[in-house]
Amino acid sequence: MVLVVLCGAWHATAAVAAGYRTVNFVVDAPTETLARRIGDAAEQYRQDLAIEWTGRPLPRWSRPCPIQAQVAPNLGAGGATSFVFDNGEVFNWTMTIQGSEQRILDSVLPHEITHTIFASHFRRPLPRWADEGACTTVEHPVERARQHRLLIEFLTTGRGIAFPQMFAMREYPADVLPLYSQGYSLARYLIERGGRHKYVAFVGDGLAADDWSGALAKHYGVGSVPQLQHQWLDWVKLGCPAPPASVAVAQVQPTDWSRTPRGQSPDPVPMPPVAATPAALATTAGRRSIYASQARRATEDGNTQPVR
Repeated sequence: MVLVVLCGAWHATAAVAAGYRTVNFVVDAPTETLARRIGDAAEQYRQDLAIEWTGRPLPRWSRPCPIQAQVAPNLGAGGATSFVFDNGEVFNWTMTIQGSEQRILDSVLPHEITHTIFASHFRRPLPRWADEGACTTVEHPVERARQHRLLIEFLTTGRGIAFPQMFAMREYPADVLPLYSQGYSLARYLIERGGRHKYVAFVGDGLAADDWSGALAKHYGVGSVPQLQHQWLDWVKLGCPAPPASVAVAQVQPTDWSRTPRGQSPDPVPMPPVAATPAALATTAGRRSIYASQARRATEDGNTQPVR
C-alpha cells in the first residue's frame, strides 16, 4: 500500500525566480539570496532538529526535497509538506512555504522540517495531535504564545477535544484549529516532563502497539489517556507552570530555534470548561490556521482517498 501524506496548506500563486541546491534540498525563491538562506537553513534544521528529536542526524535522502518559497513582508505564514510511505520507505518529498523572510526562517521552515524528520523516523503516519503538536514546539515564541492564547479560547468556549478522541485521530477534523493548539500544548506538557527523546519513544511505543495508555504508563507514569487529560487540564488551569526540578532535571534543555543561526479508545471523556481571565483571552480574535491540512491515500492506479 502506498500512502501519500500532505501536511499543511499552500496559498501563494506568484512565480518564483531563483534556485539554489544543497545536499538534501532544491530551493526556488524570489531571489538567489533568499534561496540560499532558505536552503542553508533547511540543511541546518534537518541536522540539528533530527539530533534534538532522535539523537542522531538523518542520512542523506536518495533525492533532494524541492522547496517552493514565496517570500513577502506581509504574506501570511504557512507551509505544506508531502511525502510517500510505501513498504516501510518514505520518499517523494515536496515542500511549499510562504511568509515573511523572518517567519519562514524561524517558524515555517523548522515546522515543516520536523514533519520530514518524523516521517523519516517513524515511516508511518502519526496521530495528528502528536505530529502537529511537536512541530509547533520548534516555532518562534510568538507563534507558540499565539497557540496558547487560542487554546484558552477554545477550552472556554466548548471547542476542546476530549483526549480519547484526539488520540484516535489519523486525519484532520473539520474544526482544525483546536487540534493545533491542544496538540501543541500537550506536546509541550510531555516534553517538559522528559525531553524530546522520551516524547519520540512514547509516540513510537503508542504507534507500535496501538496502546497509548500503556505507552503513557511506561514513559510518564500516567495510567490512562483520560487520566492524562485531567492532569493536563489541571496544569493549564494553573497557567502551564514549568515542572518541578525533580521532574524537569531528566530532560534535555530545549534549543531556542529562533536564535539558531541560519541560516483509540473508550468513549470520549467530556472536556470541561476552563476558567480564564480576560487577559488570557486577549488578541485571539481573527486568528486563522497557518497550517490548514489534508492527507490523502494513493492506490497503485493513481486514485486517491483521504488517509485515516
